[in-house]
Amino acid sequence: MTEPLLEVAGLTRHYEVKRGLVFSRAAGVVRAVDGVSFKLERGETLALVGESGCGKSTTARLVLRLIEPTAGSVWFEGVDITAMTGEPLRALRKRMQIVFQDPFASLNPRMTVGDILEEPLIVHGIGDAASRQARVADLLRLVGLADYHAQRYPHEFSGGQRQRIGIARALAVEPALIVCDEPVSALDVSVQAQVINLLKDLQRQLGLSYLFIAHDLAVVKHMADRVAVMYLGQIVEIGPAAAMFANPRHPYTRTLLAAIPRPDPRRDRAHVVATGDVPSPMNPPDGCRFHTRCPFVVDRCRVEMPVLTLSAEGHFTACHRAAELPATAAELAASEAPVAAKRLALYAARRAATPITERSG
Repeated sequence: MTEPLLEVAGLTRHYEVKRGLVFSRAAGVVRAVDGVSFKLERGETLALVGESGCGKSTTARLVLRLIEPTAGSVWFEGVDITAMTGEPLRALRKRMQIVFQDPFASLNPRMTVGDILEEPLIVHGIGDAASRQARVADLLRLVGLADYHAQRYPHEFSGGQRQRIGIARALAVEPALIVCDEPVSALDVSVQAQVINLLKDLQRQLGLSYLFIAHDLAVVKHMADRVAVMYLGQIVEIGPAAAMFANPRHPYTRTLLAAIPRPDPRRDRAHVVATGDVPSPMNPPDGCRFHTRCPFVVDRCRVEMPVLTLSAEGHFTACHRAAELPATAAELAASEAPVAAKRLALYAARRAATPITERSG
């Protein structure tokens, strides 16, 4: 069995919150990432998904050592990078790159595209001036742009073209791993498909591995080989993408899938709705962190934190009731009927108490 390209074990990042006139009094700790573990194989795409604020982007930056972990380890190509400093860490950065979410804010507006793409080559001492210029031209063609685009500035391009430039910059030093931090969320839908297809083509050509951060599950379904679902700083389910979409085992995963718009509303589909708001990461609930919103909660969920347990081949779930939850759409709808009826009655009562002139619809 080959060694994974990336292995993350118990990765944690806590932020201390201070208050007072001089911010000297500790007021609590934000548990942004709290014990995350996963592996990424060579040539694979692992998607990290979840609601905003669940810790996806923080995890991505921890993997790249853009921020320092509170605890845990990150092993890349068999080396623990959390123990590295100075020149060895700088040299390793050639093998690990990132594509940021905002394709405009991530590019220096005062530099030409050619300068932007040449900069990482200069930083890492790769080639002379002539070879770097040739490399810039090759990178532009690789992402579907022309040689003459090297003389232009970022504001002269569309959003999709700017993201292609960001991808070209990440490829400049020939990395093995690229972290894609919601790379298409700021783009139009038609352009999203072009960029996603470009990333997949580049993966096939160059043997790249992607850690793909996203909240759009329709994009994830097209892009990922495996999916890890995060909630309040922890991974609650991880497994092959096909299995996650066909048979999700964690109630939170089912909630996320239920939020995907349906092209055919008459089609029968399992539907789980989480109630209430996401708890504060400064004060996460005891036991399962999802129990305050879960429609299947039992007493055990409130006091005992579940661990990731194998539920099928390569499919792990952190849920005490994963094995007994309804699997089919009909069974799920029947189990949710009391909750749905209660919600409908509450809505009707509120609407009846609201004057007609104040109703929005």
